[in-house]
Amino acid sequence: MTLDRRTFCGALLLGGLGTLQPARSSEPLAITDMAGRKIQLPGTPKRIVLLEARDIISMAMLHPDPASLVVGWAAADRIDSQFLKERFEEGHRIQEVGKQTPDTVSLEGLVSLSPDLVVANFYMAPQGGDDLLVERLESIGIPVIFSDLSSNASAGQPAAKGAIGDFREHMRMWGEVLDASDKAAAYIAFFDKHLERVTSCVAGSAPVTTYLEVQSTVDDCCWAAGNKVWGELLELAGGRTLPGVTAPWFQKLQLEYLLSTPHDVYVASGGGWSAGGRPSIGPGLASVKGREGLERLIGRTGFDQLSSVRNKRVHGIWTGLIAVPPLNILFIELAAKWLHPERCQDIDPSATLAEINERFLGMPIEGPFWASLEG
Repeated sequence: MTLDRRTFCGALLLGGLGTLQPARSSEPLAITDMAGRKIQLPGTPKRIVLLEARDIISMAMLHPDPASLVVGWAAADRIDSQFLKERFEEGHRIQEVGKQTPDTVSLEGLVSLSPDLVVANFYMAPQGGDDLLVERLESIGIPVIFSDLSSNASAGQPAAKGAIGDFREHMRMWGEVLDASDKAAAYIAFFDKHLERVTSCVAGSAPVTTYLEVQSTVDDCCWAAGNKVWGELLELAGGRTLPGVTAPWFQKLQLEYLLSTPHDVYVASGGGWSAGGRPSIGPGLASVKGREGLERLIGRTGFDQLSSVRNKRVHGIWTGLIAVPPLNILFIELAAKWLHPERCQDIDPSATLAEINERFLGMPIEGPFWASLEG
């Protein structure tokens, strides 16, 4: 359903919206969300709706069975893995309340689930705390918090603290929500320790120019990662985006520009859904499929002329390594090894993933998360 004031008023007439009695624990919580909003919760939430379904992966770092707390979600496709989605849903009933845009959110469906917390972001509630959806939910006693500051808007959003600062705040917030602050602090310390190793191995090296592609499909070219988030993580790994990229999130480049701009490494983005023209890279998929997908990408017109392709420095990642903040460390380690193989040869992303699974995840998340065509 498209949410506007008329449809909301119609939903009110259906009755029951002002008499919700969601189940909560007895201890009150004071939460500071990613937007800096102070939210009071009567207790640890037991019926959560995620307007960004991939938040469930962050929850999984801190709770052994996060799906037991999630009664509804939107944008489930952005988990970008059919395998992961099905594993989270196994034994649980998670109702879809919307797709990937705010106009698809079903308010009646959302409220009918009697949530004691709705978790939003600036994609799904573009006006933040002033968004109509947020105002209406809060007016009937359903608290809303923001888990991410990312937005396609260029102005009017809260100031971000950078990719790593935002990751720390993201984990801190979820630790408060799930009564798992100690575990959140432990994961932040784990992340920082691994980041320090990368910082040390790339220190003093010249940044490696990299074509980091946001949307890698065989029938389209050339969507370069911008300077925000993707570009920040690449910089931490000792790289830099193409010099002509000035946009914060992504920028469409002409093939002629790409061909005329020397770069050392090409990193494509693959997906865990078995549809479309992206490389099949993600949980539950065969590694060989990812490499086959990379071969198809470099078969696009002109790609055989790229220096990165000629030198076989072609790699691919599952988009979750950038879209899911706790997994950013895996992208940073991978990129560091790909960009600075001699300096960072002791960095082992596979071992890092194994440690994440052993120490933090009740439901291990296994790859493949990356693929390479190195000769």
